[in-house]
Amino acid sequence: MGTNRNEGRWKRIAGFLLVMLTAATASAQSSRAGDEGEYERSLKRWRAEREAELAAEDGWLAVTGLFWLREGANEFGSSPENKIIVPASRPRLGSFDLRGGSVVLRAVDGAGLTVNGKSATEIELQSDAAGKPDRIRAGDLSFVVLKRGNRFGIRLRDGNSRARREFTGLRWYPVKESYRLTARFIPHDRPREVPIVNILGDVEKYNSPGLLKFTLAGQEHTLEPVISGGDRLFIIFRDLTSNRTTYAAGRFLYADPPKDGQVVLDFNQAINPPCAFTAYATCPLPPRQNRLRATIEAGEMIYRGPEMKTSSAGAR
Repeated sequence: MGTNRNEGRWKRIAGFLLVMLTAATASAQSSRAGDEGEYERSLKRWRAEREAELAAEDGWLAVTGLFWLREGANEFGSSPENKIIVPASRPRLGSFDLRGGSVVLRAVDGAGLTVNGKSATEIELQSDAAGKPDRIRAGDLSFVVLKRGNRFGIRLRDGNSRARREFTGLRWYPVKESYRLTARFIPHDRPREVPIVNILGDVEKYNSPGLLKFTLAGQEHTLEPVISGGDRLFIIFRDLTSNRTTYAAGRFLYADPPKDGQVVLDFNQAINPPCAFTAYATCPLPPRQNRLRATIEAGEMIYRGPEMKTSSAGAR
């Protein structure tokens, strides 16, 4: 009898300890899952904002044309007699007059054009070279002036574009917190001017504050960021997923300025350049020093949207 009672007591104690151990393990797992869940939730919100920005009325999915201006008057409208042919518009809307590096909009009577929301018939336009460009509107259509090298052009957006109508979202790699890395920031003695070639072959110069060194899968890698508006770091890079599961030319990554000699690189936030969504963008290409011999399976994957057709209907 005594032996049976002892066995029963030990079984009850063992059962109690098993329950406590199971509860402790579940609590630890729940805590870890909660931490990962919050990180994934924040990325999910960020990705939703990214997709909304692309699909916005002034987003890259609305871009349907790019026309390089010639010196003098560049008439635009739907008529084939115009230098710039704009489908789904009036036969003649007006002209973009390029003279000596200045672009002036001259609207025809009754065209109903607005510039930055205000009715306009004749106005000198600010290009994107000076920051935020003036936006010209005609119904669902909008135009902005670009400056690339010594050339000026007009970028056309259509709020009713096929790419925008048929957009169903982006494809992403699964979130992996291991791709959120801390890089060591090595400043240049003074900001270094870095030449960056874009897809048109134009060379644009950016300032780089220094280098970023980080370790991935036991290998050390280096990236050179540049500054492009504000103080955030802009990283144009290519890795071994390019032209396989990610956009062929490479991807973009933004990071906050260095703090205590370190920079957080979250490759889960690596994004496609605008050229992945429209044939009418002028994207910068990764410089040689940012072509990584690493496989970074994180962030945006190749975009599978409506087939992009390159137009030859530029400024004639």
